[in-house]
Amino acid sequence: MQASPDLVEDVRALLARSPGPLTPHRVADALRASGRPVGDATVLAVHEALRRDVLGAGPLEPLLRLPDVTDVLVNGPGEVYVDRGAGLERTEVSFPDDGAVRRLAQRLASVGGRRLDDSVPHVDVRLADGTRFHAVLAPLARPGTVLSLRVPHHRVLTLDELVAAGTVSDHGARLLRSLVSRRLAFLISGGTGSGKTTLLNSLLSLVPADERLVLVEDASELRPDHPHVVGLEARPPNIEGAGEVTLRTLVRQALRMRPDRLVVGEVRGAEVVELMAALNTGHEGGCGTIHANSARDVPARVEALALAAGLGREAAHSQLLAGLDAVLHLGRDHDGGRVLREVAVPVRRADGLADLRTAVSFRDGIAVTGPGEPDLVERLCR
Repeated sequence: MQASPDLVEDVRALLARSPGPLTPHRVADALRASGRPVGDATVLAVHEALRRDVLGAGPLEPLLRLPDVTDVLVNGPGEVYVDRGAGLERTEVSFPDDGAVRRLAQRLASVGGRRLDDSVPHVDVRLADGTRFHAVLAPLARPGTVLSLRVPHHRVLTLDELVAAGTVSDHGARLLRSLVSRRLAFLISGGTGSGKTTLLNSLLSLVPADERLVLVEDASELRPDHPHVVGLEARPPNIEGAGEVTLRTLVRQALRMRPDRLVVGEVRGAEVVELMAALNTGHEGGCGTIHANSARDVPARVEALALAAGLGREAAHSQLLAGLDAVLHLGRDHDGGRVLREVAVPVRRADGLADLRTAVSFRDGIAVTGPGEPDLVERLCR
């Protein structure tokens, strides 16, 4: 049985008048006080709805528990979507009004130790279970308060499972295994939700057990199946604006922790300078993810991030050329599935800047060699 929103709200209001623990007994008393039926099924349904609202993610809780769900998106009170690996699906879940969405957003933000109100109308925080939660309050957002929850995988998918799912072809899997075993430095590029973290988790799980992985992340999402993992997580400033620890600082600290493989979960700021420097000073096998529309756009993306950090254009390209061995680009296919589109290698242009040359691309699971294949083979064989 599912309790109606009006019934739940009436019981919530009655319980609020006399604070105490949320128990089925108190819910039954509130139902009696409101003149509603007090059957066991009704009591349990209202209690569960209130429990989810107080302790969990409210009406979104069942969606977060769906198999294979990666994202739950709320566009105001009437539109809730999920992504289970094949594109967005609209659900039947809804909220009574925008106030209910706002209350849930504020409670989840407070659970993560962050403030969310009209003076600070947006938040980005990691919840205790690893879920990445982002919210923007109305009226900044329309059609109402907007929530985005990125759900972590409860277990790491193996490379064989990614092959079975169609994300990587058999040929691509053999190539990726060689790339990891040969300790090549690589970046995984792609758009939001393209599967970059999922693939990186799988590849890090292939690293030999006697190597030490040091992970640096803005929000802890990587959970490789590996016996020797050390994770460092950035920290935003508190309400007073103090206490911030940036990714750039953590990358510097990681270099002093004897990493066999330095991993930056997502390269999106000044930390690109430290990462490129590390890849050029004997730290083989370093890797990370980066947002880019294509593999060929990666040098421009790195250049822009490096320039903002004070590293000149020529220096940024030189560092990329000397330290990075390959870029793995992910995208969505025509039905929304995540796929490895290409593996590219950086090459020096006539003007001395970096370009990405496709070594192999994948079309409907078929590997098509490109002009960069000899360069990739040379790197794998050295």
